Amino acid sequence: MIQRLLTVLAVVALAFLSTPQSSFAESLDDGAQKAILVTGASSGIGLNIAKTLAAEGYFVYAGARKQADLDALNKIPNIQSVRLDVTKQAEIDAAVKTVRAGGKGLYGLVNNAGIVVSGPLTEIEEDELNWIFNVNVIGVFRVTKAFAPLIIESKGRISNISSISGVLSGMLWGPYGMSKHALEAYTDALEEEMALFDVKVSAINPGNYRSRIGTKESSVLAKKPYAQPGSPYAEAMAGHIEYLSDRSMYKEPDEVTAAVVHALFADAPKPNYLVVPNEREAGWTIGRMIEETAELNADQPYSYSDEELIEMLKAATAVQRARGQ
Repeated sequence: MIQRLLTVLAVVALAFLSTPQSSFAESLDDGAQKAILVTGASSGIGLNIAKTLAAEGYFVYAGARKQADLDALNKIPNIQSVRLDVTKQAEIDAAVKTVRAGGKGLYGLVNNAGIVVSGPLTEIEEDELNWIFNVNVIGVFRVTKAFAPLIIESKGRISNISSISGVLSGMLWGPYGMSKHALEAYTDALEEEMALFDVKVSAINPGNYRSRIGTKESSVLAKKPYAQPGSPYAEAMAGHIEYLSDRSMYKEPDEVTAAVVHALFADAPKPNYLVVPNEREAGWTIGRMIEETAELNADQPYSYSDEELIEMLKAATAVQRARGQ
């Protein structure tokens, strides 16, 4: 089994090495202004992505829900705001009509809209869990399904903004982690399916960057019974609420935007991008993947030896090096 896997990885690596790769600049210069739709573009990561793409000369359809945000986005050159609540099919359908009427087609879709719901899994309400899945998972499904014909027509790109919480999970982060794990599974399957149409799909996994995603959630959590004195969760909740309410100490998400730009326009985009602000968060994420691999491999009839696992890792990293050349 391991020899077969290593052979497959070697073939994939050879394919990347033998495929002529044009320069990054050449891949952008095809004479037409590419159009990109960014959902959740009113603030934070989404706004950073929209403004950067617009500044680089792309035409951006920027999705937002509130009129004030739509008006502000429309003042930015190369941006046309689109009313887009990803939980409302009617608004998605209207957005498709707007993009089609624009006459530019659609080369890229950045599924960025997302929310945070958190708290003890035995305490949160089912409605809260439904809500985060409706936005973070079903919302991505709805938007992608609606715009897929346009993306396929242009042989374009789809970038889903996931999170390191698509790999990690822990106390109080269950609802959010569940939604991002689901988004990872969705993106993996979508990548294979859209390859049939020469459309490339990537997951972007940011760590902690400056955004407003947790502001509303922190005020909601502060009123919950399990956040009050006397609750077994009280101490953990206090730290959790403080973390969500003030993200001013974190970096602007320029590195996340750079990963999205690469995923949209590079000749050989990565299926998965880990984008973290420091070595500690990289260690959390990669370390957890290694731990899970070791846990799955242990005490089962077809366990690999340490040496075999190392060879598998070397083969996989060779594929990634080939992809970057």
